[in-house]
Amino acid sequence: MSRVILETPRLRLRELHDGDAGFIFELLNDPDFLRHIGDRGVHSHEDALRYIATGPVASYAGRGWGLWAVERREDGALIGMCGLVSRDTLPGPDLGYAYLPAFRGQGYAFEAAAATLDFAFTRAGLDRLLAIVTPANAGSVRVLEKLGMRLERMQAFGGEPLAVYAADRPAA
Repeated sequence: MSRVILETPRLRLRELHDGDAGFIFELLNDPDFLRHIGDRGVHSHEDALRYIATGPVASYAGRGWGLWAVERREDGALIGMCGLVSRDTLPGPDLGYAYLPAFRGQGYAFEAAAATLDFAFTRAGLDRLLAIVTPANAGSVRVLEKLGMRLERMQAFGGEPLAVYAADRPAA
């Protein structure tokens, strides 16, 4: 059993574990994931296990946070992932999320991202949180704007221009 980090009215965000490899394989090979986020080199069950171990699990151990599995509370369905990511290409942690196609457009991304934003500022002690998105990903842009994140700049990542959004810790 993995550790539950956050709960919302409809969702549970928990640490990813080896038993999630099939889900990770499916999510990271979804055509929209590949188009908007990129190929993470997860082309087999073993690749998915490696991704979990060297990405999220390593981040939990090193930072106390990372990308978490998003489950529906009503039935335990694994629908996506959401959490905090540290990238060499950004000056601070960023909000990341992705959902299987069947679960998009139902408010889950916003619900999980809002809980993650609150976690970042209240529990992780971050003063600022970034998010990167391809400008063509209108759904993700809407989520970031609904969260109150603001477009800060365009930045090239691997030759592709991405929009960098930012949110600062609310004043006490």
